[in-house]
Amino acid sequence: MTRIIYYFLFAMMTLMLFACADKTSAPTLTPHEGFVEVKGGKIWYRVWGSGDGIPVVMLHGGPGFTSYYLTPLADSLSKERTVIVFDQLGCGRSDQLSDTSLMNMQAHVDQVSALLKALKIETFDLYGHSFGTMLATDFYLQHPENIRSVVLASPCLRTKNWMLDADTLMMQLPDSTAQVLQNFRKGVRQDSVQLANALTVYYSNFYNRKQPLSPYVDSSLRLQSLQVYRHMWGPEEFMATGNLKAYDRTPDLEKIKVPVLFTTGQYDAARPSTVKSYQRLIKGAVFEEIPAAGHSTMTDHIEADLKVLKAFWNKL
Repeated sequence: MTRIIYYFLFAMMTLMLFACADKTSAPTLTPHEGFVEVKGGKIWYRVWGSGDGIPVVMLHGGPGFTSYYLTPLADSLSKERTVIVFDQLGCGRSDQLSDTSLMNMQAHVDQVSALLKALKIETFDLYGHSFGTMLATDFYLQHPENIRSVVLASPCLRTKNWMLDADTLMMQLPDSTAQVLQNFRKGVRQDSVQLANALTVYYSNFYNRKQPLSPYVDSSLRLQSLQVYRHMWGPEEFMATGNLKAYDRTPDLEKIKVPVLFTTGQYDAARPSTVKSYQRLIKGAVFEEIPAAGHSTMTDHIEADLKVLKAFWNKL
């Protein structure tokens, strides 16, 4: 009997040692900031909140717009779970970027992979906003194994649709404003003050309806990478001339096999009817419209934005 007890105690001690070793090597997602080395430089990241729940990884828009504007969402969500945000290479607190060979979707996918590896993140929920939905979709298609769910907020999943929606939105503006924007598209020389006023009208109607601008949006605007943005997208939101001009993931959406939530603002540049057309391509996907909001749902109407996000994740 004594020998049996001895072997039992020895086995228990061995298991405890393995458990301690596992805890030592496991990722500790405590709140902190840091940098991760990627090809071309270092990307800045921040871990918000803590806990044992499934973390959410948030991908900001742009390309190159910075994660500042996601702060209201990240801050609120982190009271219940861990949230990870980062600035894409070239913008915000990450290293600057001038190498155009790294201004493409694959380089951005690789940045997300490097971040997840560095933080040892396994199972997680993936959130993308605007350009971040393109990045989230491409990342999922390459690395679906550890993703529990995907949120595609104000998505652009086919550039041609984005341009067609921009045409529709311009028609809702006064004729004089729409004409200035159309002339800009065509390269027609025109008064710079008129152009600036027309751009202000366009963006205040369909992007940031809540005025004055949130300080988080303002910070993103000040610290964005226009070089990355123009190389990959173009000079303005309604004018795609960069290497994302032919982007189209609609044929691949059926390959997404995890729960998906689509959200968009009532007055969003990602028009609700277009977003609904994406939702129908994914079996079981959910659609929610954020009332009284443009493209920046997280600053135009954060309460409604948070409500639909939490409701979606709570059902998983």
